[in-house]
Amino acid sequence: MRVLVTGGAGFIGFHVVTALRERGHEAIVFDMRRDPLADVRDPAAVARALSGVDAVCHQAAMVGLGNGVADAADYVSHNDLGTAVLLAEMARAGVRRLVLAGSMVVYGEGRYVCPRHGVVRPGPRAVGDLDAGRFEPVCPACGDTLFPGLVGEDATVDPRNVYATTKLAQEHLAAAWARCTGGSAVSLRYHNVYGPGMPRDTPYAGVASFFRSALARGEAPRVFEDGRQRRDFVHVRDVAAANAVALEAEPAPGALTAYNTGSGVPHTVGGMARALAAAYGGPEPVVTGEYRLGDVRHITADSSRLREELGWKPQVGFAEGMEEFARAGMRGA
Repeated sequence: MRVLVTGGAGFIGFHVVTALRERGHEAIVFDMRRDPLADVRDPAAVARALSGVDAVCHQAAMVGLGNGVADAADYVSHNDLGTAVLLAEMARAGVRRLVLAGSMVVYGEGRYVCPRHGVVRPGPRAVGDLDAGRFEPVCPACGDTLFPGLVGEDATVDPRNVYATTKLAQEHLAAAWARCTGGSAVSLRYHNVYGPGMPRDTPYAGVASFFRSALARGEAPRVFEDGRQRRDFVHVRDVAAANAVALEAEPAPGALTAYNTGSGVPHTVGGMARALAAAYGGPEPVVTGEYRLGDVRHITADSSRLREELGWKPQVGFAEGMEEFARAGMRGA
């Protein structure tokens, strides 16, 4: 299969290209890091790149929480306009297979259970609570303590920041494209991806990158809130393998199918920072009590659908992955 990989020179895209080539596919890199004219927002450039292509793996995106709404236009331009241009050119070229780099951020907060009211969805956390160090959401009906669990793909989406909103818009655009063209679209909703080649020293990198960059400078990782927020850290090679499996599958035409893509094993952010610091041999993390308003408290998802329907399962365990990541090189912003 001849696959166009947008963002193929980036952190995840590089590993996707490697995985595809190892499985015997021809992977074509389309990335502004390699060619300044390879802009997914440029219809002519995209049309040329789609020549002879069987499928598209769309990794190109502006990622991370960013700076509130100050960079909202940049996010919308790169993520949503870029996706719209790509899909329009795919429709013209007759390319009918798409795998999209989605994100678990579309859910907002994860799944919570109240002992009295069952499954509930807490609203955004109040600034006053965050300032006072009250980080845990409470039941919107009774104010009691909630217990976090795993969120499934059929949960109501509730993006809580600009980046999350653009990732959800990408899925809606892809779904509309699939209905109009009869094509098949898969969105892999990535969890917290980490591993060799992560970008460093940029506000758009993930938390694992922040911690690893601090350790490289001889500094202690700075952990926000109380460090007990739960995430699912999934290795980049496992995410790349999920992309390859999704491209090789036979999803239903005319629709978008979403798959959570995580390790299936939740860890706290503080626990990850301690594991990485120990593997690196650097200073112990510092829990700061600081927060970012767009962050959610707990988000871990059930990835069983991807395992059951496509036969994918992660191969890199948490301890092994952190040991490798502590030694691996990172790339510039």
